[in-house]
Amino acid sequence: MPWDKKRTQALLAKIGETVPGKIRLMEVCGTHTMAIARAGIKTMLPDEIRLLSGPGCPVCVTPPQAIDACLELSTQSGVILASYGDMLRVPGSRAGDSLLRRRALGARIETVYSPVDAVELALKNPERQVVFLGVGFETTAPGTAAAVLTAKEKGAHNFTLWSMLKRVEPALRALIRMEDFAVDGFLCPGHVASILGAEGFAFLPAEYGLPAVVAGFEPEDILCAVSRLVKQIAEKHPRLENEYTRAVSQKGNRLAQNMMERCFEPRGDRWRGLGTIADSGLKLRPELEDFDAEKRFQIRYDGAETKTPCRCGEVITGRLRPEDCPLFGKRCTPEDPVGPCMVSSEGACAAAWKYADMRE
Repeated sequence: MPWDKKRTQALLAKIGETVPGKIRLMEVCGTHTMAIARAGIKTMLPDEIRLLSGPGCPVCVTPPQAIDACLELSTQSGVILASYGDMLRVPGSRAGDSLLRRRALGARIETVYSPVDAVELALKNPERQVVFLGVGFETTAPGTAAAVLTAKEKGAHNFTLWSMLKRVEPALRALIRMEDFAVDGFLCPGHVASILGAEGFAFLPAEYGLPAVVAGFEPEDILCAVSRLVKQIAEKHPRLENEYTRAVSQKGNRLAQNMMERCFEPRGDRWRGLGTIADSGLKLRPELEDFDAEKRFQIRYDGAETKTPCRCGEVITGRLRPEDCPLFGKRCTPEDPVGPCMVSSEGACAAAWKYADMRE
C-alpha cells in the first residue's frame, strides 16, 4: 500500500474528530511495534491515544529459564544448536552470557534462516546431534512442522526440535485476566491472522467486549485500524474487523493449519511477564517424539523464574513503556542488552531505541 499524504491526513483528522477521551490500544505483533516506531505513528496521534506493546515478540516472551537451559545444552559434546539470529544475543540470567558468547568460547551454534536449513545441517553432520530452537507463534509453526516432517522423510534422526512455539489466544486471555489490565482495544497481528483467519480473534469482542481490528503493516494500515478501533470505542459497539483483507481471510490458511495439526498439540508453557499459561505452547505429537529435543536430552526448566533487573516482562504486557525502564539507554543498549526486548528486531525497546527521534 503506497503512502498517500492526503489519505493519511484524512485518517488522522477522522481519528481526532472521533476519539471519545483517553484510550489505550495494544498491538500484539512485533512487526507492528517496529512499524509504529519507524513511521512515528505515536507522534501523529492525538494525545488522548496511547499505543502499547503487547506479548507479540516471540524472542521477548521466551522465559529466562529457557535461555539458561539453551546455554546449558550448548555445552554438551557432539551437539549443534541451530537458531534464528535474534536468539543468539539474548542474555541468560547471568549478565553477558548468551549463545553468541558460548559460540565464541567454542560451542557449535549455527544461525539459520529456515527450520529446513537445520535439517540440512543435520544431514551434513550425521555424527552430531542438531537441535533446532523453534521460537515463534502460529506464523512460524507450519514451517517448523514442515522441517520435522522433512527430517522424518529423509531419515535425519540426528535432528530434533526444541519447541518453544507459542499460541497467541491463550496469552491474550491471560493478559486480559491480569488485575491491572487496562487496554481498550487490540490491533490484532496480521501475520498470525493469515494462518488462523480473522475469526481467530473473534473471542475478544464476543467474550470480553473488547474492540479488535486485524491490521496490516504499512503506516496507513495501522492508522486505518486505529481509526476503526476509535470508532468502535466511541460507538460503544465492540466487534471484530479485518482491515488486512488483502492477506487475511475469515477462515485462514487451511493447509498451514493442517500442517500444524499433523505435528503439534497444545501444552502449558511459560511466558516472560505472564507466567505459565495452560495450552499456550505447542509440543510434538507422541508419534513424532523421536524428534523431540526435550525428550532426547531430558531438558527441564521448572524452577522459579530467576530475578533479573530487566523489566521486559512489564513492557510486553503494556505496564511499562520502554523509555520508563531505568535501564533503558543506560545499562541496556543494543550493543550491550540486558533483556530480549532490546535484542530482538521486533522488540519494543529495540524499536524505541532505533527510532529515538520518534519517541512520545
